Amino acid sequence: MRLRQLDFLGKAKFLVPLSVCLVVASAVLLIPSVRGLKMGIDFTGGTELTVKFAEHVDSAAIRNVLGTVNAGSLDLRTSKIQSAGPNTYTITTQLLNVETDVAIINSVDAALKSAFPGADVNRSLIGQQISKELAQSGLLAILIAMGAMLIYISWRFRFRYAIAAILELVHDVTIALGIFAVLGLEFNLETIAAFLTLVGYSLNDTIVVFDRIRENLKLDQKRSLFDTINLSINQSLTRTINTSATTLLPVVVLLLLGGTVLRGFSVAMLVGIIAGTYSSWYIGTPILYWWARKFDKGRAGEKS
Repeated sequence: MRLRQLDFLGKAKFLVPLSVCLVVASAVLLIPSVRGLKMGIDFTGGTELTVKFAEHVDSAAIRNVLGTVNAGSLDLRTSKIQSAGPNTYTITTQLLNVETDVAIINSVDAALKSAFPGADVNRSLIGQQISKELAQSGLLAILIAMGAMLIYISWRFRFRYAIAAILELVHDVTIALGIFAVLGLEFNLETIAAFLTLVGYSLNDTIVVFDRIRENLKLDQKRSLFDTINLSINQSLTRTINTSATTLLPVVVLLLLGGTVLRGFSVAMLVGIIAGTYSSWYIGTPILYWWARKFDKGRAGEKS
């Protein structure tokens, strides 16, 4: 008697086209003339203010003062504020040292000195060339990570598993970027760190499912690949749900309480966990199954 199990692979014929539409829509949104990403200071350049205060000042107080400065559509409260020594902070803003921004920079300078008497403010420019190099390095890091994963999975499993995993990662990252474009969230180096983390998270979940598929293929060579994949997903279902749920909890707390500075990071993680869990069931395994039916028909079998 067969144990009752959820038919994940059977629903893929409806969900995969939906996912393809989401990926295409996200890719279109990423075109600068359509929507594009809101690039952060790390990639656009800006002005860095090094402020030495007469006494200890909390970074939240500095952020509140920045919020009082009228910078048009730019919210200066999202500026990076980092400790640079005793009573010293560096404030990195997207304001460029050009004619249109000089007045705002002067207003920031005046606001800080007014709110914190005795504050000494020094300015320095973050060049766009440096920002361009950072953007290239960030993209290279993601490509190297995906290339290393392709090699590892090909060695650990088979090439078909690697292709399925990479396409799954492309799905997750593209949709997450599309949501960033829709929400107008800032894309910076912290966001790249979040994306690299979600790539690793998604891959980990995929590896668990793939490993279970490989084991079940060896244990029962008479069972069709369709049933083997469904069985494998069901066997790893409890682990996947528990892992996703426990990971989501701190991410949701971070999203709610982390403020504007950590919003991009937390949104990237939240979308990545949800998309990564979904894609390990409905993207990676259908690709693996369809590949097997095309190139290994004798083993793939039909739905039973």
